[in-house]
Amino acid sequence: MNTDNELMMQLKGNDLDKLGILFERHKRNLFGFFFKITYDRDVSEDMVQEVFIKILKYKGSFRGYGKFSTWMYSIAHNVSVDHFRKQNKYVFSEDPEKFNSFEDQDHELNTIRYEGFDMLNRAMLKLVSDKREILILSKIDGLKYKELGRILNCSENTVKGRVFRALKELKDIFSKMEVPEK
Repeated sequence: MNTDNELMMQLKGNDLDKLGILFERHKRNLFGFFFKITYDRDVSEDMVQEVFIKILKYKGSFRGYGKFSTWMYSIAHNVSVDHFRKQNKYVFSEDPEKFNSFEDQDHELNTIRYEGFDMLNRAMLKLVSDKREILILSKIDGLKYKELGRILNCSENTVKGRVFRALKELKDIFSKMEVPEK
């Protein structure tokens, strides 16, 4: 089985079938990333498609030195930023229809539900998109600060500071929330 980097290098050589393999490998993770930011299935699916369009468009810029996923998440980050700029949405409103749409999501997304998850989601919704994104990438998707620095085009120390501030704000928001009655 070819690695992602090998597939990407073959794609660079105009073996366009390799894009389909990369799509199949990464569509779920990208969808999950975008869904955690937008809580909108349709928008998330569109954003995944946009990432792969950009991968094809910018295939020549892939050098193969780092991990493909880091390069892909750099593109995903830019797609996310572009989306919020176009929509002028920096803070999400709590739409119960979209918020409770987990029932309609894949089994994988359903498995992340646990007690307190709804409160944490509501707290995350109150963060601005860049803080929510850095927490999702670092704490949920498990990317290392060094990788995040490459994705966000900043130093590892800057990433640490951003994560710290986002966690502090999330903690403040969460601590002020009332526990829903059962």
